[in-house]
Amino acid sequence: MGKNTQDGTPGSWFKITIPCGGKYDKTWLVNSIQNHCSVPFTPVDFHYVKNQARFFVQDAGIASALKDVSYKICDEENQKISIFVNPSNVPYSVRYKLEPEEMEQLKLTMNKRYDVFQQALDLQRLRFDPDLVDHDIDIILNRRNCMAATLQIIEENFRELLSLNLSNNKLYGLDGLSDIIQMVPTVKILNLSNNELNLVWELNKIKGLNLEELWLEGNPLCDTFPDQSTYISAIKDCFPKLLRLDGQELSPPVTVDIDTPYLIKPCKESYKGSETLKSLVLQFLQEYYLTYDSGDRQGLLGAYHHEACFSLTIPFNPEDLAPSSLCEYSKESRNMKKLKDPYLWVQLLKHTKRDIVCALGVLPKTQHDLSSFVVDMWFQTEMMLCFSVNGVFKEVEGRSQGSVRAFTRTFIVTPASNSSICIVNDELFVRDATPSETQNAFSIQVPTPISSSMSILSQEQQEMVQSFSTQSGMKLEWSQKCLQDNEWNYTRAGQVFTMLKNEGKIPEEAFKQIP
Repeated sequence: MGKNTQDGTPGSWFKITIPCGGKYDKTWLVNSIQNHCSVPFTPVDFHYVKNQARFFVQDAGIASALKDVSYKICDEENQKISIFVNPSNVPYSVRYKLEPEEMEQLKLTMNKRYDVFQQALDLQRLRFDPDLVDHDIDIILNRRNCMAATLQIIEENFRELLSLNLSNNKLYGLDGLSDIIQMVPTVKILNLSNNELNLVWELNKIKGLNLEELWLEGNPLCDTFPDQSTYISAIKDCFPKLLRLDGQELSPPVTVDIDTPYLIKPCKESYKGSETLKSLVLQFLQEYYLTYDSGDRQGLLGAYHHEACFSLTIPFNPEDLAPSSLCEYSKESRNMKKLKDPYLWVQLLKHTKRDIVCALGVLPKTQHDLSSFVVDMWFQTEMMLCFSVNGVFKEVEGRSQGSVRAFTRTFIVTPASNSSICIVNDELFVRDATPSETQNAFSIQVPTPISSSMSILSQEQQEMVQSFSTQSGMKLEWSQKCLQDNEWNYTRAGQVFTMLKNEGKIPEEAFKQIP
């Protein structure tokens, strides 16, 4: 396979090297260079070597123009990017470019592997396909010429491709695959399982894809994480829209959509939007804590800004020598009065959403009593809102299972680009609940029976009570009380009812008598 065909005359090729270019995204880097280059160019064989980025061009004029771009581009850290230009041999993918008959056979082979209804292309174990082996064509996708030829056929013949399976191809790098971002941006499902990928960094080369499903199991990189939550967090940093990883459903990010162009308006005493803002915050808190208590806190990634901060504190009494019942929280507590080591005080401040969600993931599993929440919005501008929530929760696992805690949480949020709340600062204070708080936690109080109570409800509320009574088996007055306690949110009322029923906290008299 691959005769020594050389495009261009000897000496017409140039190698372009960007030192430290390995830390830059390919699309951003190439676009930045093109924007500063006086002539258009097409990078050939773009790839990373250790910490460098390299590609080739075939024209002395282009090479000269690229040399002039050196030190004219600054990255996000305001560091100037240097570009080295040197004469080169013909690039590998050009020198060993597949012959027309080889391309045609590869195309026929790929056509057989394409599902037109699912818009899916199955290229697993491509090298061992009999249609290629019988024609003595060796397609090794780690070779840039083979991957380039494969992507060229995909671009020309499967423009609406949604699913691509590249499993079991012994891939150890994704340099060649990076061109798929521009060539076939429609791909939503990618299977890279059972390859030889060692570093998550390789995924940065294709993070421009808006993937919804990704398979990585069977790659060495999967064994480099201490736990599943850290693994999921790292992959979702590359692909924020990911819904499934290795066949596992991921929790959706917490977002709250609104219709107004600005989330937060200047505060006025008679401002008509205050009810809308109140509703928005309460809905956000409900979704946040339902996700927080779900057992998989990875779904909270979408609620935080990339550079958000989080801190946790617990009470500190220097005279209290007894071991604290809050020991699961004490190791993360950032109380300045207790910590003598300034380095540790800084280290305990969680910075970036990934670190925050990882920190939240190791805290005890909980169940919050949403009906106990007291919410206060105490500062707002057009671009920032500060609010706090007080309430109680109980731990549902571990040696402190059943323990009731009280908490205060302060959020500072800004509008996000997708018209949702975005947390930039999160402070959590946890303490032991008082006996009164413990006694009242997760309890539904018996309503005072009023014979005409249904008559003061709207028609919609009466229908909700009837429906809730039918589904829960509770009497009408108990169903009404449960809905009222949860502000007529039918879904939340159902979740609270199910939780309390499972714990045996609803008395028998609340239920209808079965004849």
